[in-house]
Amino acid sequence: MTDSVKPVPSLEQIQNVLSQAKNLDDFFGKNGVVAKLVGPTLEHMMQAELTDHLGYKKHEVIGRGSGNNRNGSYERKIKTSAGEIPIEVPRDREGNFEPVTLRRYATASNELEDRIIGMYAHGMSTRDIQNHLEETFGMDVSPTTISAITEKIWPLVEAWQTRSLEAVYPFVFLDAIHLNLKRDGRIQNTAVYICLGVSSSGHKDILGHWVGDGAEGANFWLSVITDLKNRGVLDIFIASVDGLSGFSDAIKAVFPKTQVQRCITHQIRNSLRYVGWKDKKELALDLKTIYQAPNEKAGRTALDVAIKKWQSKYPLAIKSWETNWAELSPFFSYTPEIRRVMYTTNGIESYNHSLRKMTKTKSSFPTQESLEKVLYLAYRNAKKKWDKSITNWALIVNQLAIHFEGRFEA
Repeated sequence: MTDSVKPVPSLEQIQNVLSQAKNLDDFFGKNGVVAKLVGPTLEHMMQAELTDHLGYKKHEVIGRGSGNNRNGSYERKIKTSAGEIPIEVPRDREGNFEPVTLRRYATASNELEDRIIGMYAHGMSTRDIQNHLEETFGMDVSPTTISAITEKIWPLVEAWQTRSLEAVYPFVFLDAIHLNLKRDGRIQNTAVYICLGVSSSGHKDILGHWVGDGAEGANFWLSVITDLKNRGVLDIFIASVDGLSGFSDAIKAVFPKTQVQRCITHQIRNSLRYVGWKDKKELALDLKTIYQAPNEKAGRTALDVAIKKWQSKYPLAIKSWETNWAELSPFFSYTPEIRRVMYTTNGIESYNHSLRKMTKTKSSFPTQESLEKVLYLAYRNAKKKWDKSITNWALIVNQLAIHFEGRFEA
């Protein structure tokens, strides 16, 4: 125990230390600005806090304040970019003094690293980050230092991508985005496959990102679905997809009882691509009568009417409805509440939009690892908004329990 406090640096001393700092080590090295200024400054701030807490200044007569008094100090090490720095934390006799200054410092002590990781998450290269820090803060941070900071993300990425999952997911949505990735010395347009799951509690979460390796169709999707199973998933009730090639075969091979639902929104959008602009509105209204029908029989009748009306003029727009009817029609078997969840991939599309927003400044990624790190950071940002369960989930989960009797206990 000690009662000594390092003298607080004078303005002249601070200016002198700052004037000598030319690079990152001068700021954050073992004998840099942080090491010389942070400790003494924090100690004096905490002493001021203790004075306010007790109600009297040091060496004044006890009793003018609360009746409590000083009781020396204890050493504590705080983390900084210079490493651990020892400081003396004052304490009171009653032991109820908790310095706010120290809590605030702990929150802000990694500000530089947070800034670098934030810029990295928005697709800025190591060189871009270095230039930004130089122009904005006058700090010369080497690419090696920036890389060392961003490298800390990778263990988090690996742990997240391999984490254990829940046993049952009532809904799963699968989609893909395409980003440029450098492979074998050239830039390749690469698919990143994404799986969004809705848990038994009605909360959304991204189950993983899988960077395409050139394999197509069922072969690749089989590896994705197998990964989900290996991480603890025992059952999926309904899987909504955007016509992804080979997915149905892959999921049936691993989860044979899963209901595959093709996304109606994507089906309509794809159909209208083949329609002249003068006819888009009319055809869209005819397609609406299909998916808003009260049951499958009425929906099929509406489809037959649309086929008869448009087949000769827009065969490509209509044929896919008939070809994919087995995967477009399952939602007719469910209540409107379940339908609203299952027949559209709006949730995963919104997530994909956030990924594109985070990567739009990045023309290409130099390595797969760098791509996965940025995607993970984008996920962390998106996840902050997913604290609420799906609307009407209590009603939906009870309806699901009837449709999928006994499977919640998988």
